[in-house]
Parts: sequence; C-alpha cells; structure tokens
Amino acid sequence: MKTRLATLILPLAAGLACADASRDDSSPGAVELAALDAVFADYSASDGPGCAFAVSRDGQQVMARAYGMADLEWHIPNTPETVFEPGSVSKQFTAAATILLALDGRIDLDDDIREYFPEMPDYGEAVTVRMLIHHTSGLRDWGSVAAIQGWPRWSRVHSHKHALDIASRQRALNYEPGRYYSYTNTGYNLQAMLIERVTGQTFDEFSQERIFRPLGMTKTQSRDDFTEIVDERSIGYRRGEDGEWHMLMPFENVHGNGGLLTTVGDLLRFTHNLDTGEVGGPEFVRLMHEEGTLDSGWKTGYAGGLRVGEYKGVREVSHGGSTAAYRAFLTRYPDHGVAVSLMCNVAEADSRGLVRQVAELYLADAMAEEPRADATGVDVDPADVAAFAGGYRDTRTGQYLELTADGSSLLMGGGPGGPPLAATSETGFASATGVSIAFEGPASAGERPPGVMDMPAADGVRIEPVGPFEPTATDLAAYVGAYRSDEAEVTYWFEVEDGRLMFRDRYGDGAALEPLYPDAFSQESRTFIFRRDETGRVSQASLSEGRVWDLRFERVE
Repeated sequence: MKTRLATLILPLAAGLACADASRDDSSPGAVELAALDAVFADYSASDGPGCAFAVSRDGQQVMARAYGMADLEWHIPNTPETVFEPGSVSKQFTAAATILLALDGRIDLDDDIREYFPEMPDYGEAVTVRMLIHHTSGLRDWGSVAAIQGWPRWSRVHSHKHALDIASRQRALNYEPGRYYSYTNTGYNLQAMLIERVTGQTFDEFSQERIFRPLGMTKTQSRDDFTEIVDERSIGYRRGEDGEWHMLMPFENVHGNGGLLTTVGDLLRFTHNLDTGEVGGPEFVRLMHEEGTLDSGWKTGYAGGLRVGEYKGVREVSHGGSTAAYRAFLTRYPDHGVAVSLMCNVAEADSRGLVRQVAELYLADAMAEEPRADATGVDVDPADVAAFAGGYRDTRTGQYLELTADGSSLLMGGGPGGPPLAATSETGFASATGVSIAFEGPASAGERPPGVMDMPAADGVRIEPVGPFEPTATDLAAYVGAYRSDEAEVTYWFEVEDGRLMFRDRYGDGAALEPLYPDAFSQESRTFIFRRDETGRVSQASLSEGRVWDLRFERVE
C-alpha cells in the first residue's frame, strides 16, 4: 500500500444504518440532524449501500454523517471516515497538479501536447495543455472509442497504455482545437501521464508530495493499481435485474480522469484550499477558476476540473462524478463560506440532488426560488411557433434534434422532458437553462429555416432542418455491407432483417437502427450517417455518440 490508512474503531454495531461525526454542528445557523437524515432516508437501510457527506463553514468541518453499508458481505456500515471513489470529482486534483507543474516553470499551459506526447498525431493545429484542462481540445474520449470497439470500461483491465494507444490512433479530432467544448476523459489521463513524463514521479507520488500531505489529506491516494488493498474502502453496488445488490467496482488502472480514493473530510480540505491558496498561492487559485474560452470568446463555464456557475442565485463551484457504482459531488459556495462533499457506494444515488438538498438547508436564507422556465419574453402567435416544429440536424455531430411546439414555446427532444424554449422574438427562443435558438428567418410556406443554437458550454452551433425518412427496401439495400474503422480497430456489419436495417459487431451483437433523416439512423445514443462517393454509392459510415463525433468507417465489402 502506498498510504497506510489508520484503522477506525467503529462506534457502531454492525447493521446500524447511520453514523455521525465526532463533533456536532453548534455554530450559528446549525441544521437539525433530523432534517439532514431525512435527505438520506432512501440510503439508510442496514441491508443496502449508502452515502457519506460532510459540511464545512469557512474551512472548518461542522457536520459529517454516513448512511447505509460499506460492505454487504461483512455487514460493515459506512462512516464519515469510509474511503470511496469520487469519479470525475478527481479532475480538479489533476488540474491542480498540472497547474502546480506550470507554476514551477516545468511546463507551459500553452505548450503543444506533442512536445510531451510525440506519438500523438499532428492535427494541423496545436492541442495545448490548457485545452486538456478545459475540455476544448477536440480529443475523442478514449473510453467511448473502446466501447465502440466492443470493450467498454469495466469489461477489461484498461491502463494508461491502452488510453494513450487509442488516443494516438485517432486521425481526426471531434472539432478544430478551441472551437467547441466536449467533455473527454482523454485530456485528463494525458495530464496524469504528462506529470509522470516531466517529473519522473508517479502521478500519486507527485500528488502526495505537492497536494495531499501539505493539506493533511491523510486518507487520499490515487487508484493506479486496482488490486491494492485499501483500508476502510467501501464496495460499490448496483441493483441487478434480479432485484438484488451486485458489486460493481472500477477494475482498471487509468487515473487522472478519476481514480481517486478519499473521504468526505479530505475533499473539504482540498476545496477550502481553492479559497485560501495555502498550497499554490493566489496564481494557483486564479488558474483553477479560470474558465475555458472558445475561439469565439464564449466562456464555457468549465475551469480547472471545476464547473463555475450559480445555483438558485448563489455562486457555486462544483463537480460531480461517477465511476462503476460510486457516485459523488463536491460543491462550494464561496460567497457564503459553505462547502458540501458527498460520496455514495450505490449506483442509483443522485449525488448532485442530495448535495444540493443539504446545501439548501444551510443556505436557505440566501438561495432564491428557481426562475420560472416557462416565462415568455414576447407574445407570439402559436401558429407561427408551430411552423418551426420538426427535425433538425446538428451540423457539429450530425445528430438529430426534434423540436415540438407547445403554445408560444418550443420543446427540445420531441416531448416535455426538458425546459421549454420560450419565444423571445418572432424568430428567437430561449430557456431558463441557458439554451437559445435564433432562426435565420420566419418559417413560411412549409419551409423551415436553419438556426444557430447557443448553449452554456458552446455557441454558434448551426442546426439545419431535415425531413422525415421512410427508407424503401431499395434504400436499405444500399447500406448493406461491412465497414471498418482503423481508429477504433473494429468492423461493423450492416444487414436488412424484416424490413429494418441492423448492425452487428464481431461478436454478433447489435440492434435495429431507426431512420432519422436521409442516410442517417440512430441506435440509442448512437447516430450512424452513411456517406456517398461521387457516383452516389455508399462508401463510408460515420458514427457519433456523446464524446465521439464523426468516427469514420470505410466500406470494405
């Protein structure tokens, strides 16, 4: 073990579902324990996994509680000292390490990453270290590519060797560096590898020396060897199809994107340093909170592994995480000196929702009611709004967007799932969550114009209207064949069964594809777009999903 974690003598009988901290919150504005326990009522069973959380005021921990079981086989309860994995909450630690290395003068945040990773392709424009931090590099997410290959995360023991191999085989980016934002673990795995290449230390050694030990984070380490024994670690669980609890652990050795082992108390020590700069100083604090900026000047709201924004009118700096069955959320409200950390070992936990319920108890007087999402800016004839309804193609990814009319508002996704886009003009619509669409003109005579969509993390996304697609047998026959991607090292087969286009992988697994618009089909979150050569023959298939855009498959038969 890299770090010996002190054994905790549990003050609880096995099976007791709740453990509190050694201190109670007696500060002004203290919250009743009953109110806090009510938030976690669904995670307090003595025969199921649960959560731990902690709260600090001005850097002093004032509350910590734990619920449910850390280990169902040995009937060991969670405590505030239980070690969990916080998933992508870890990214702020990786960004911190990278920024400290830059402040040491050993790297520059605007260096081209190929200075450190010559095996990466030359994309014609520099991908910088700063872009890795802010998710504006355009690099595809290696785990998503691995899933396309047929080996999603947790299905084999992935390492940084695999992550770098996949990244170095990508001949194209999702987009030109700096043009858009797309969340990608690849950038954070590369940061961990960069620190190792520059310093000669392991990522954990560097983090222990520069971050964990100076901040007194005695129960924190990197999970760079999943076989290592870790004292007081909880086991991750999820419900199986049989309704019973099943283990789901992160059996992989990639880290930097995640892979942190820590406690709720240690998380609070780190997030307080983002206020004080005790480690790193003022410039470190500034760089950690510096938001990514796109080429257009648009601020993405994503800083050094931190999301910078507001919640109910209160400034919030936060990040969530999930890895295997672990769920986590760490948030700080700098103007009020309050921070809340939470980690759970149950896949069904809504970590963000739980943390914010706790935060609302502590900041009830400061937090305002959420603005009404259906408030309209102008009166627009519902018939004019309805003329914009229909399918659109996102020109970044080729993915399909459906808009439906609801009075003087538009709904995204074809139903009432998200907040409405209220009319702000005859050709403009906006939601309370920061999404807006400006169409290039009114819809008339059955013709819908294209539009430009702005979102919290991207601006200037062009959407174009597309018509319905009901392919004939002849249409479907044009797509039949085998298609190969060297970037994902996989071949897919497309065939027609019972009048529907199907895709199969090397293991014979696959599914039916749903037609979207001409030459485009979907399968759950994946979008397949078939591309034609100058003769009109289908010669390629393009796949886009979430963190991978326009991955090309060449037709081989």
